[in-house]
Amino acid sequence: MDMNQYLDIFVEESREHLQHLNSSLLELEKNNRDKPVLNEIFRVAHTLKGMSGTMGYTKMQRLTHDMEDVLDALRNERILADSNMVDVLFKCLDALETYVNTIVATGHEGSEAFQEVIDALSAILKNGGASASAPNEKASFKSAPERPKPTSESKDLRVALNQYDINVIKKALEAGMNVFEIHVMFDKGCLLKAARAFIVFQILEKNSEVIKSVPKVEDIEDERFEYDFTVIVISKQPKEFFEKEINSVAEISGVGVTGISPEMIGVSMVQEEIAATAEAAVVDFNKASKAVATKNASNEEAKKVQKTGKTVRVDIDRLDTLMNLVSELIIIKNRLDESGHNRDDSDNESIESLERITTSLHDAVMKVRMVPVETVFNRFPRMIRDIARELDKEIELQMSGEETELDRTVIDEIGDPLIHILRNSADHGLETRDERAKTGKSSIGNIYLRAYQDGNNVIIEVEDDGRGINIAKVRKKIAEKGLESPEMVASLSDKEVIEYLFKPSFSTADKVTDLSGRGVGLDVVKTKIEALGGMVEVETQMGKGSKFIIRLPLTLAIIQALLVKIGQEKYAIPLSSIREIDNVKLSDIRMVRNQEVIMLRNMVIPVVRLDKCLGVENAIPDSKKKNLICVIVKKGDKLSAFTVDSLIGQQEIVIKSLGKVMSGVKCIAGATILGDGNVALIVDVNSLAL
Repeated sequence: MDMNQYLDIFVEESREHLQHLNSSLLELEKNNRDKPVLNEIFRVAHTLKGMSGTMGYTKMQRLTHDMEDVLDALRNERILADSNMVDVLFKCLDALETYVNTIVATGHEGSEAFQEVIDALSAILKNGGASASAPNEKASFKSAPERPKPTSESKDLRVALNQYDINVIKKALEAGMNVFEIHVMFDKGCLLKAARAFIVFQILEKNSEVIKSVPKVEDIEDERFEYDFTVIVISKQPKEFFEKEINSVAEISGVGVTGISPEMIGVSMVQEEIAATAEAAVVDFNKASKAVATKNASNEEAKKVQKTGKTVRVDIDRLDTLMNLVSELIIIKNRLDESGHNRDDSDNESIESLERITTSLHDAVMKVRMVPVETVFNRFPRMIRDIARELDKEIELQMSGEETELDRTVIDEIGDPLIHILRNSADHGLETRDERAKTGKSSIGNIYLRAYQDGNNVIIEVEDDGRGINIAKVRKKIAEKGLESPEMVASLSDKEVIEYLFKPSFSTADKVTDLSGRGVGLDVVKTKIEALGGMVEVETQMGKGSKFIIRLPLTLAIIQALLVKIGQEKYAIPLSSIREIDNVKLSDIRMVRNQEVIMLRNMVIPVVRLDKCLGVENAIPDSKKKNLICVIVKKGDKLSAFTVDSLIGQQEIVIKSLGKVMSGVKCIAGATILGDGNVALIVDVNSLAL
């Protein structure tokens, strides 16, 4: 059977399960007795084992199988989780992610066996829970007692009996029948537990009457049980018969048959009546107290099913194709607008209707392409947890706004810049425990990761309550590196000083570590963010902390732009970057530090001559102009005045990439096809603004 047709589904679902596993392991470290979390982790490992086994990926299957052994011991409290054990489970997660990535790249899981991870899992079980890790681990650990092995001499029953069970057993014993509690255990490597259990039940049903099963028979048939189950049977056969017959089934590691005697259920009739009455009272109480809750839960479940039923997976390539078709439609609509000088009223109505439909279609496609930032944020709690352990700091990451949506193309690129900023906050920003204690702060350092929508932009903030940026130290580094003269450094404002942190090879770290001091990081952040059409700002207060603010466009595909003319060329300036347009008298232009500036409402704004920056020939010289047309653009809290020859008007444009050949061209963010078929270049506001 060709399994390649299921490869994409396997990869997609595996990544979802691994992300869920990542979140659950973080929860487990906070509360090592959280049964629902343990059950969820076990379920994910079991699902991954089944999926990888079906696809023929034996290394993944082996690793998840060994994980199950440890998780089973955790669930049954034979051992308890500590931070070192969670480290091992995280290494398992990393190994599984490596397998999946290798499968994506090569089609097979590779040769890496991750034997050290498997050995660590074995050591946990061998040592009763103590993982082979640092001896001075601070997390508490305590081993729970192991469950008793089944024996035929056991005096206590594994299965709890109700009054009905006791009455049936009593009547069977009075009739001279044998009653046994049979505990069946499978090998830990058994992959077909339900099939083996079916064979066992065939033996039991042919030779006895099964009156009780734990878990229920339905759960056993659906393989919703561990590696053992217990039944109560009534039979004429002796216990040796069941021990022999059941032990003959493959992959069974042991069978315990306990004969049930009258003494083992010999409670007095008064006790039986009290127990029965109490049990009935509990049942009635539960029914009454859950009546309303059940109705509400049913409604919520119905909503959940309805929501799930309306969700489908869509390949991103198909969405790109749909977006390209919408883009072509917008270009044709713009062409009709430009050629409509001689149209009558009915034609104009048709064009207006086409414009409304096109806009609605564009909005609908954009909504389909939008992805919650949660898909990026979810990877960071694990990263912060590892950094905190490496730096021996207590760090708590608090996230909000995970439901905020961004275009898929932006989501794919934003992860690396956020990693750099978060690592910077954890290493440079937050103090050590001792430093925080001296300043009266809590020993736990906080990093806040927020996302929210602001107009046509999405804002992502990374804030910490650490030491803040030492402006004086940065000034000193600027002078030491010879980037500016001492006089110039002294005249720089605090915001201008902070800008130097984004220069290549600039670092304030006193020593090089795995996390910092190599002079890379923030320059990469700025380059990547600006390549996405966004910008990054920094706010800081000494002793209070720092905040990095990233402003990103909702989409990179279709935007509103102002078309302008410089010489004989047409250019587009993104409307979201424009603050206003002014006619400035040539006599109002002043020179400050060899830079042209204008005064606008008591603000000094630098002038950017677009014709010179873009190398445009035949631009109209100042001598032939009465006024200078200035498009005032904003970059963060800074303003710049872009000079143009004339204004064409606002238009919805489709952004097209310049391709790899022109990928290094500065000042240009892309191109668009106009309604007349000509190409207009899109001005890169971030690289040109002063």
